Amino acid sequence: MSRRRGLQVVRGGRSQASDPARAVFRKRRRPPRPRLILEAMLLMAAGVGLLVLLLQLPELIDLDSLLLISTAIGHLIGGLSQLLMGVLQLLAVLVLVGLALSALLLLVAGLVRLVRALLLAESPKAKKPPLRR
Repeated sequence: MSRRRGLQVVRGGRSQASDPARAVFRKRRRPPRPRLILEAMLLMAAGVGLLVLLLQLPELIDLDSLLLISTAIGHLIGGLSQLLMGVLQLLAVLVLVGLALSALLLLVAGLVRLVRALLLAESPKAKKPPLRR
């Protein structure tokens, strides 16, 4: 078995010996055990405090939470239905405008062709000779 040596950083122009392990690649030290326990206890205390506050909320503020939620959902559904109806009405108007513009375009194109057919009849001079094969 052969051991492979890791890549070494070459510093140009310096005669100092390079560090065997650079600070970037060193493993980070774990915080001490009491600090980890303290952080865990603080997080758990914050969670318990928030849960107690949420349990006390109906007593602190006089509100019927189910009525509030159902009213909010009702308003949300009503607003979404109004938004959907507004979008559908806007699309209907755009479709009608597109149909009106295409009808006008068809009328103008037909009128131009009719004028060409009636007024610009081929004169005998303008006849093209037949193609020779």
